[in-house]
Amino acid sequence: MTDLLYSEAETDLRAAVRSLLTTRADPAALVAGRAESGSPYDPGVWTALAAEVGAAGLLVPEKLGGQGAGHREAAVVLEELGRSVTPAPYLTSSVVATEVLLTLGTETDAVTALLGDLAAGRRTAVTALPLSAAADGPLPVDSPVVTGVADAVLADAFLVLRADGLYLLERSDVTVEPQTALDLTRPLAAVTPGTAGTRIADRAEGEAAVRRGLLTGAGLLASEQLGVAEWCLEETVRHTRERHQFNRPLGSFQALKHRMAQLWLEVVSARAAARAAADALATGSPDAALTVAVAQAYCSRVAVHAAEECVQLHGGIGMTWEHPAHLYLKRAKADEIALGTPGRHQEALAALVDLQAP
Repeated sequence: MTDLLYSEAETDLRAAVRSLLTTRADPAALVAGRAESGSPYDPGVWTALAAEVGAAGLLVPEKLGGQGAGHREAAVVLEELGRSVTPAPYLTSSVVATEVLLTLGTETDAVTALLGDLAAGRRTAVTALPLSAAADGPLPVDSPVVTGVADAVLADAFLVLRADGLYLLERSDVTVEPQTALDLTRPLAAVTPGTAGTRIADRAEGEAAVRRGLLTGAGLLASEQLGVAEWCLEETVRHTRERHQFNRPLGSFQALKHRMAQLWLEVVSARAAARAAADALATGSPDAALTVAVAQAYCSRVAVHAAEECVQLHGGIGMTWEHPAHLYLKRAKADEIALGTPGRHQEALAALVDLQAP
């Protein structure tokens, strides 16, 4: 029987990441300064997270300079990044792009070198696909411009699908144009690939690797959504305990108790779904696609619901730009369509279990 409880190593990793993000990536500071600057990333935070904590190389084998850990550990990091809505290219670079490269194998020198750089936090990479691309959906091939590419504004390397295979392009080989995004903590950009680049896989192998990367990204995105929901619930409970109306704490009113109790149940269920997806990916389970579809179909909506409740139950302050609640709502809404919408994952789940539509 699979044990979805956090191991001692995962608990220690969580403590290290949370300590770092608490001191250097406070959501209030993000609201006060970087969120609207057009460049919300803090290079010092990424260096500390990737290199000092070693989070960037969790999926990379030790022989390539990584930590040799797995998807469960990476999921813990994403939970904490979700709790703090930290702008960092972890999902796109350390999970999706890294998984694509690992799926290809390490026979190619260019792949091996890039994996070592990604694991050490020296470089970041993105797959030149829209953030909304799903593992079982259409992929742009030889597209002159790919829009909605998350974290492209920071990336050093790009993985581009062409008619004859998967190519690795350097920053100097592409044109990156920032776009306006709903989620200010995960910038989007339009990427125009050049004609240069190093071919690292043929078309069939490259597409299969990209789809594996997207599946892994969707499965671990559920942990980020769990982190968003956990913060929203905890912050709402804290606020309703401290805020008084009619000489009583807001949280003592029965109607609000019911709403927060319902949200707690949803968050607990989301934790089980997210952990199951991470474990299925870590163990190479044949049911990984099914488990990921369940996690995304459920966790996406829980994160949005938790963020909506956080805004509403904070009253007037929750509607203001000064409170970080809006960052969590925007992250939850953006994550809801990232790597496949809940509806698309429900359709995938129905197909996997042979459940016919009415």
